[in-house]
Amino acid sequence: MRTRYTLFKSDTEPIVIIMAILLVTGTINVFSSSYVLAAMDFENPYYFLQRHLQWLVIGIVACWFCRRMNYQRMRGLMFVGMGITVFFLVAVLFVGTTINGAQRWLAFGPLSFQPAEFAKLMAVLMGAFSISAVLSKEHFRMERDGSQVAIPFGAILVMAFLVYREPDFGTACIVFGVPLLMALVLLVRPLLWLWIVPVTFGLAFAIGTLQPYRMKRIDVWFDPWSDARAAGYQMVQSLSTIGSGGIFGMGFGDGVSKYEYLPEAHTDFAFAIFSQEHGFFGVLLIFFLFAVLLITCMRVAARAKDTFGQVLALGIIFLVLGQALANLAMVAGLLPVVGVPLPFISYGGSSLIVTMAGMGMLLGIADRSQDAPPAKKKPETAEERRSKMHAVR
Repeated sequence: MRTRYTLFKSDTEPIVIIMAILLVTGTINVFSSSYVLAAMDFENPYYFLQRHLQWLVIGIVACWFCRRMNYQRMRGLMFVGMGITVFFLVAVLFVGTTINGAQRWLAFGPLSFQPAEFAKLMAVLMGAFSISAVLSKEHFRMERDGSQVAIPFGAILVMAFLVYREPDFGTACIVFGVPLLMALVLLVRPLLWLWIVPVTFGLAFAIGTLQPYRMKRIDVWFDPWSDARAAGYQMVQSLSTIGSGGIFGMGFGDGVSKYEYLPEAHTDFAFAIFSQEHGFFGVLLIFFLFAVLLITCMRVAARAKDTFGQVLALGIIFLVLGQALANLAMVAGLLPVVGVPLPFISYGGSSLIVTMAGMGMLLGIADRSQDAPPAKKKPETAEERRSKMHAVR
């Protein structure tokens, strides 16, 4: 019997290794992209790094806890979690901290967090609960079982509306868009996508144009140099930052765009600073890591032992790696500026904790799939035994 050799002992090992590499890379990049701003505004070049490390520790604990917890138990706690999330989303509209014209943060002592980030993960859980309930039924009737879809997606829509009111249109699109994408992929026939997808994008575009500043973002997306000193400034600086990195980059800490040239250099546009300092080969490394992470996570989703685990794993993939794709496209000018952080790389406590918690759930799904007992082999029938006997003869 031929021995089968594999590079990793389990599906979780490559995921943990890639996460560790990305987290270390992100921590180094957070310091490199923020120490100038931290020294000027807080007289401490390590200010953002220290806070990032605090959030990172909390994120690792959240990842460990979610991995250890049986994801099946989350069904019973789902509506409680949704109620708590909605409570915080409402609270932030009244007592939240306003930064750059948006009221998105709740402060608890020296730390603050964004409830909208936790709404993303809760929306994925609610969507997985609803979709898996539909898939587990052999015959689904909307008049009889429609509440299993309408109630969870109605709650998701409420959360998305509350996030939109902060205002945070980009995050609101993620809160409702990821579960909608899960439903389209798993429940809807591809032919129906021909009208559902255009209608959805049309509604999102119409809502996005209700505010003049959002319409201005779309205008400068097509031609950022038409208003390079105002609305298009951030995009122009981002493209210039990426281009100036060349093949090998300027070197760690030597990027110049963080000297107040590129706004949000350590948050949404952290990847632009990374590109400037590490060049084309550094960018390829990040792309390669996210591509391998996608493949390994899809393997976990395919091997999950139950429908809820498969759908939940797919939703986490859409959430984490979908945000990565959106951020990379935004920084490169392929999408308008929507304020989506790059998972593992960008500075942001709430986003990091939610990302780590989601990956912990996915690792838990992988662990329980490997621990599941193998399926019992059916006993051979008399006809199968006779066929084998004829084959031997």
